[in-house]
Amino acid sequence: MKEFVISEAKAETAVLVGLITQQQDEAKTKEYLDELEFLADTAGAVTVKRFTQKVQGPSQVTYVGKGKLEEIKQYIKQQEDAYYDWMDAGQPETEDGSTAPQPVGMVIFDDELSAKQIRNIENELKVKILDRTSLILDIFAMRAQTAEAKTQVELAQYRYMLPRLQRLWTHLERQGGGSGSGGGKGSVGLRGPGETQLEMDQRIIRQRISLLKERLVEIDKQKTTQRKNRGRLIRVALVGYTNVGKSTMMNLLAKSDVFAENKLFATLDTTVRKMVIDNLPFLLADTVGFIRKLPTDLVDSFKSTLDEVREADLLVHVVDISHPDFEEQINVVEKTLADLGCAEKPSMLVFNKIDAYTWTPQDEDDLTEPTRENISLEELKKTWMAKTRGESSEVSGERYVVEPLFISAKNKENIDELREVLYKKVRELHVQKYPYNDFFYNIEDNFEPIQ
Repeated sequence: MKEFVISEAKAETAVLVGLITQQQDEAKTKEYLDELEFLADTAGAVTVKRFTQKVQGPSQVTYVGKGKLEEIKQYIKQQEDAYYDWMDAGQPETEDGSTAPQPVGMVIFDDELSAKQIRNIENELKVKILDRTSLILDIFAMRAQTAEAKTQVELAQYRYMLPRLQRLWTHLERQGGGSGSGGGKGSVGLRGPGETQLEMDQRIIRQRISLLKERLVEIDKQKTTQRKNRGRLIRVALVGYTNVGKSTMMNLLAKSDVFAENKLFATLDTTVRKMVIDNLPFLLADTVGFIRKLPTDLVDSFKSTLDEVREADLLVHVVDISHPDFEEQINVVEKTLADLGCAEKPSMLVFNKIDAYTWTPQDEDDLTEPTRENISLEELKKTWMAKTRGESSEVSGERYVVEPLFISAKNKENIDELREVLYKKVRELHVQKYPYNDFFYNIEDNFEPIQ
């Protein structure tokens, strides 16, 4: 059966392939390939080349056209020839200090490939073929630490693998098929009902999937019991696109030691910490980040992990404002939350990484419409303040304006403001959910809604 890539210490070289279509222009394709390269880097691969093609849509046979596939094939051959020439020459040092030539280890496609496409492309290119989904699954397998996360990743891998099994054991297929003396396919003593190795692999995987589902049900019961035992505390979940700084923010607010790194999916296991601001305790959860084209199998497999989001009383949507395409990332997260049935939950928007925000002033003689790169941070703040000005939340019969916050978790900028707003929001929710609980603060306190 087809095995997944296990990232090793030695970096493999990768070639990326994407399509430019009517629904996805050249700029969008570049952004997707930038993200795909970041995914490849997270998995331990080094990108050496990108290929794009303008088409109406992906080919059902080879994803890209025959000409583009031949171009990729020639590039792989050139790199391989250059590598062996370099080896034959005794591995000399390069004059310009550049890296030595390396053969292409894999070709990564920006969309999910079918079994037919993978088979045809592998037959043509003769190298390892990955798609965006299998690359994300590889990263998840590398990041999984707990038994729960490992079980969820394994289930997602088997679901991805099942329709993509290849006929790798054809030499064993003579064990079944045919009967009698009328030219049946089977050999003497082997005629009659039987199954091919491919069918056997599929049966084994289906049994494994059923076992993993049962195991996840048990894990889900345990997690539900744990959540019930957390007492009468408001639950706050940090949500957002991957690599926006949720774990760094978690460590700063809750003084925890959650693993944080400038890589995609650095956090895979949900971490919950008890946090106290002034006299008010609540639970803060760091969740797995979302991403564009997130495989459906991953969402299904990570149900118990995402239950922290479903059962949260307040969602803190963290956004990387320094990312050139942060607005689309916001839309991706909001769509994923809607798919999870969490679109109506109380939420607050927190723009992180203001320290990394860069912009270029537009030339005074330039009369064209300013782009995202020409907008200063202060102008962007005003824009988003205006966008959210019409939004409101109802608390104790009154309404108040919800405004986003702009912080830097790395440099600890505006963290006091974040704590203050977080305290007010959690306190409001606590009053609504537990109106008779005066354990955390005096019930005589005059409660004022946020202005």
